[in-house]
Amino acid sequence: MGEALNILENSRLSRLDRTSYLHRYIEASRIAFADRNRWVGDPAFEKVPVAGLTSQRFADARACLIRDDAVLTSPLPPGDPSGQEPCAMRGAAAPTPYEGEHTTHLTVADKWGNVVAYTLTIEQTGGSGITVPGRGFLLNNELTDFSFTPVSPGVHDPNLPGPGKRPRSSVSPTIVLDHGRPAFALGSPGGATIITTVLQTLLNHVDRKMPLVEAIAAPRASQRNAAATELEPGLWDDPVRERLEAKGHVFKQNPEIGAATGVQRLPDGRWLAAAEKTRRGGGSAMVVRPAR
Repeated sequence: MGEALNILENSRLSRLDRTSYLHRYIEASRIAFADRNRWVGDPAFEKVPVAGLTSQRFADARACLIRDDAVLTSPLPPGDPSGQEPCAMRGAAAPTPYEGEHTTHLTVADKWGNVVAYTLTIEQTGGSGITVPGRGFLLNNELTDFSFTPVSPGVHDPNLPGPGKRPRSSVSPTIVLDHGRPAFALGSPGGATIITTVLQTLLNHVDRKMPLVEAIAAPRASQRNAAATELEPGLWDDPVRERLEAKGHVFKQNPEIGAATGVQRLPDGRWLAAAEKTRRGGGSAMVVRPAR
């Protein structure tokens, strides 16, 4: 998500029409997932080039792939954060592996301004099918997030399993600071769509100036270096889809992408709680006050 934000940094998204905004968001997501799939693994076992991947230099080298009159083709080859040539596309391309969507996210703030964004997952319905004796909670099945064979044959895959190694995860609990103070926080369930859900909500709120509640409720698109970009019904039935298809985008429907929650510090010091209006039956956004 950080790479995609860096790629979009100079786009002045607040000034773009909806078609141009969604086009650049989709293309930046496509590029970021190509690089994530190649380079990200457990940093305790793999040398993950975090500084390179999150540098503005690398983002600029990848951003020049985005054209307003054309669409990139997925799967897209990854870049090389150690010395990427501008606009270069070399190496093996690989699709994004599947990740389960049975995840939970909660975002909490207290009256003192402490904030927690917490995402937890059991990977699939029932997790591993094992309940901890005497405790009553399920163990997860997160081993399925490993790549059990390299996604690109002959290319080192940092997400291969190993003793004590953690699988790559898409959980993206996010706290945004304003001069060192929490301004708002958010996160979502949804497997690999978590990244695009949090990214799009951030862009809606910060760049497109939507109130946090509306930024969460807005219809979503999710591109994860796949041949087709997933669209929720709100965008599928929108004339913007045809304008994007005219550029070369290919879409398929997804009835529901993510299920975000968030909190926001208001100017008077109070906290706003925000959640989904309809996804997954509607989220829970509450303020708990002590009894008088």
